[in-house]
Amino acid sequence: MAVATLMTKPVYQPLKTKPLPAGQPREWYVSHNRRLKAMRLAIALLDSGVYHPATADNRKIRATAESIGIHPPSDTTCRMVRALIRYGR
Repeated sequence: MAVATLMTKPVYQPLKTKPLPAGQPREWYVSHNRRLKAMRLAIALLDSGVYHPATADNRKIRATAESIGIHPPSDTTCRMVRALIRYGR
């Protein structure tokens, strides 16, 4: 008889990262990392059943960030997450 295992959190394997290209202005790195963070949050929200940007308020986005173990996003990143949910295809 097989025993079913109940998982409360999905198991995410971190992707292997490559070093960022050298020589870019600091703003490029800031915006690049902001886009990556927004994408991770948008994917986590979609996985949790949030499919409409109106239901993804800043509080819910920040709670999702805490649950997946990343720093709380800024207001700008929260707007970016809602835009990804709205227009992402």
